[in-house]
Amino acid sequence: MYPGQKLRQLLESPEIIVIPGIYDCLGAKLAENTGFKAIASSGFGIAASTLGLPDYGFLTATEMLDTVGRIAQSVSIPLIADCDTGYGNALNVIRTVKDAVRLGIAGVILEDQEWPKKCGHFEGKQVISMTEHMGKIRAAVDARGDSGLVIIARTDARANLGLDEAIRRGRSYIQAGADVLFVEAPQSVAELVAIAKAFPDVPLVANVIEGGKTPQLSVSQLQQMGFKIVFFAVSALLAATQGMTACFQSLKEQGTTADFDNMVNFEEFKQFIGIPKYQELEEKYRD
Repeated sequence: MYPGQKLRQLLESPEIIVIPGIYDCLGAKLAENTGFKAIASSGFGIAASTLGLPDYGFLTATEMLDTVGRIAQSVSIPLIADCDTGYGNALNVIRTVKDAVRLGIAGVILEDQEWPKKCGHFEGKQVISMTEHMGKIRAAVDARGDSGLVIIARTDARANLGLDEAIRRGRSYIQAGADVLFVEAPQSVAELVAIAKAFPDVPLVANVIEGGKTPQLSVSQLQQMGFKIVFFAVSALLAATQGMTACFQSLKEQGTTADFDNMVNFEEFKQFIGIPKYQELEEKYRD
């Protein structure tokens, strides 16, 4: 079964899908081990962890696909990949989608921002024409072949064109063949409700960004509204940053980590990362 088909099975289930954002293989394995049924790559997190830069369009297609490809291979649950704008026009989208299928990715997010794009919760975003993005969605649908890759159309039009335009674009992107709709950064509960009412029969994404533009509602509240997927796109990144900062500060001040207890046990980590398995394999193939 293709990864996209696994994701489609989740979309057909009655439950809302809670999806943590991850940016490396370790985070992906932790999410899988915790029991999440799917994960999504965070472009914000990949830019920060790979380049030490903000989500301002600095990542190239190659850098993004190399990272998400490794992540997809590290777990058995479906991965939705943040593929930004598709890295060009409809022809570039074709290549991006074919690469995503080859790498074992279950779904891709394609947004209608101008390049270089920005994080959906930053200021200063600009969008391309609705017609151009419809062409990109059609190209993605054609390029996925029989893989079942899930196409998630994202619109960032709310920021500077308003909610009505974002909804109008959403309808057009679904008409163009997108499987799921992602209206980025609605700014109130009323706007979330309006989006859900406008698309009663379309799987919808809500994106929870701690401190972002969208109200931080619970999963149950979003499910009651009618949303199908909830991304927690940067939660792990923010938590990891706080944890590492606390560790480094303690080390700097104390000159030791002996009294810093907010760490996983080294032996537990060895078990989690699979050391016993590879020790057995090493013995098996030893001369």
